[in-house]
Amino acid sequence: MTNHVWQSTVFAVVAGLMTAGFRKNRAHVRYWLWLSASFKFLLPFALLIGLGNRLEWAPAIPRVAANPAITLSMVQMSQPFGNTLAQAPPSTRGVRDWAAIGILGVWVCGFVTIATIRFRGWRRIQAAVRASTPMNIPGSMPVRCSRDLLEPGVVGFFRPILLLPANIVERLKPSQMEAVLAHELCHVRRRDNLTSAIHMIVEAVFWFHPLVWWIGARLVEERERACDEAVLSLGSEPHDYAEGILNVCKSYLESPLSCVSGVTGSDLKKRIQAILTGRIARDLTFAKKLTLAAAGITALGTPIAVGMMSAPRATPKFETVSIQSCEAFRGRRAEDLTRGRLRSECTTVERLIQQAYGPYANGEMNPLSSVRVTGGPAWTNSALYEIDAKAAGPEDQAMMNGPMLQALLEDRFKLKVRRETRDVPVYELVVAKGGAKLQPFQGSCIPYRDVEYPPSRSVPPSQRCGESRLTGNGFEMKGATMADLRYFLLVTLDRPVIDKTRMTGRFNLHLEFPSGAFRDFARHPHGLPALSDPAARASDSSFISEIKSAVQKLGLNLEPTEGAGEFLAIDHVERPAGS
Repeated sequence: MTNHVWQSTVFAVVAGLMTAGFRKNRAHVRYWLWLSASFKFLLPFALLIGLGNRLEWAPAIPRVAANPAITLSMVQMSQPFGNTLAQAPPSTRGVRDWAAIGILGVWVCGFVTIATIRFRGWRRIQAAVRASTPMNIPGSMPVRCSRDLLEPGVVGFFRPILLLPANIVERLKPSQMEAVLAHELCHVRRRDNLTSAIHMIVEAVFWFHPLVWWIGARLVEERERACDEAVLSLGSEPHDYAEGILNVCKSYLESPLSCVSGVTGSDLKKRIQAILTGRIARDLTFAKKLTLAAAGITALGTPIAVGMMSAPRATPKFETVSIQSCEAFRGRRAEDLTRGRLRSECTTVERLIQQAYGPYANGEMNPLSSVRVTGGPAWTNSALYEIDAKAAGPEDQAMMNGPMLQALLEDRFKLKVRRETRDVPVYELVVAKGGAKLQPFQGSCIPYRDVEYPPSRSVPPSQRCGESRLTGNGFEMKGATMADLRYFLLVTLDRPVIDKTRMTGRFNLHLEFPSGAFRDFARHPHGLPALSDPAARASDSSFISEIKSAVQKLGLNLEPTEGAGEFLAIDHVERPAGS
C-alpha cells in the first residue's frame, strides 16, 4: 500500500506538470490528464506487472549447469536440518501490531464518515427526483421539474435525467435557458457523472491523502470549463451565458454531489471572466498529440513490459517418468547426472521435497537456500523411492532438480505444501575478539558453482575456488568466500548458520580436526549420506565441538542463538500409484 500511494503521488505530480504544458489548449485535455491521475490510485503498478507476468513473454535466460560431482554432493548434502529441527515448536511470542491496528481503525472511521456524507447527499437527490414532475421540454433526455432549490443538474449515470428547479423558466431569458440546457447536455455527452463517481470512490478510499482532494477540485474546474468552451463553440452569446449562470447562482443551491453535474461548479469568478472574453482555446497540435500518446503508452506499457520481461519461463515437463519403491539408499552416481535425465536412486519423499523447494527452487543451484520439512505422514521420511525421469529436451540438472521435480511431486505424489517461518536455534558466525586469522587468496580461480558441464569441459579441482576437499588432518577450501564457509557449516552442523562477519573477498581456509572425529564421520562407509544425517550429527557432541574448535582457529566463533527458520509444511501427499 505504501508503494502504491507514493507511486500514485508521483504519477499525479507528473500529470499536474503536463497540465501546465497544455494550459492554452482546451480544458477537456487537462481534465483527462487529471482523471488519469485519479484512476492511477485505483490501478496499482503491481497489477499491471502481474498482467505482464501472465503474458509469459520472457527470453529464456541461459544458466550455467552444475558440475556433476558438485551436483552429486548438493543432492545428497542439501538436507542440513532434519526432523529434530523440523519439529521445533512455533514461537510463542504472540506479538500484536497495535500501531497497524490503530492505523486501520482510523482509516475505517474516515472511510465510513466520507461514505455516510455522500450517502446522505445521494438520498437528498433521490428524494428530489421522486418528488419531481415531468416537463414538456424537447430534447435527447427526460426533463423533470423539482420544487427543491437545487440548481439544474444531470442525475444518473447510464440513463440520465435533467432535473430543473421550479420556476427556472421564469427566472431566465430564453437565450440564457438555452445556454444552460446546452451546458447540461455537454455533461451528458462527456459522461461526467460516471467519471466523477469514480473519483468519489478514490476520495473515500484515500481520504487521508490531500492530493486526492486537490485532484477532485481540479477535475470539477476543468470539466466546467470544458462545458463552457463547448457551449460557446455552439454559438451562444457569452454575455447571456454568463448572466444565466449568475442568475442560477443567485436563486438556487449548488449540487451536494460532484457526480450530479450542475452549472455552478468551480471558481465562478474565473469562469465568468473566461466566458466573457469569448475566446476558444486552441486545439492540440500534432506534436502535443504525439506527446500525450507517448505518455499514455509509457504509463501503461512500462509496468506491463516489466512484468513480461520478469515472467518466469514456463516450466518444462518430463516426457517419461518411472517411480519405483526400493529397499536401501544407494546414492547417485556421477555418470547418471546427464542433461535431460533425472535419476534420484533410492531416497525419501522428504529429501526430494527439500531438494526441489530448497537449493534448486528457482531452477538454479543456490546451496545456501535450505528448507526444513514438517508435517505429513511418517512414510515420507521412511519409504524409499527411485525416480527415473527423462525430459523432452536437454534440460540441465538445476532445472530438473527444481521446478520440474516440483511439478512431478505435485502431479504424481499429489503434493501440496506451504511455507512457514518460525524462530529456531541457529548459530551466528562472528569474528572473534582477537580478529580473523584468514589467509587472503592470491591468484585466480573459477567458483566451483560456475564450472561448466559436461565433465569433458569441467575445470580441474586445482583451479576451482570455494570447493571443500578432505585432507590428511581436516578440510581445506581454496579461494573460498564466507558464503562457501557458511555452506560447509550448514551441511555439517546441527542447526542453521547465519553469517555476521561482514567479510568480503576470498581466502584460503584450512579447518583442522586433530582428534579425527570429524574425519572418521565423513569417511563413514556409507559416504556422504552419513554426513547429511542431522540426527547423527546432533548426537555426536565430539563431532560438533571439533567443528567449533576448527572455526575458532580461523579467528571466528559460532555463537548459539535464535533466528528465523524457513519450513515447508506438507498439507497433503499421497503414495504414487503403481509404486
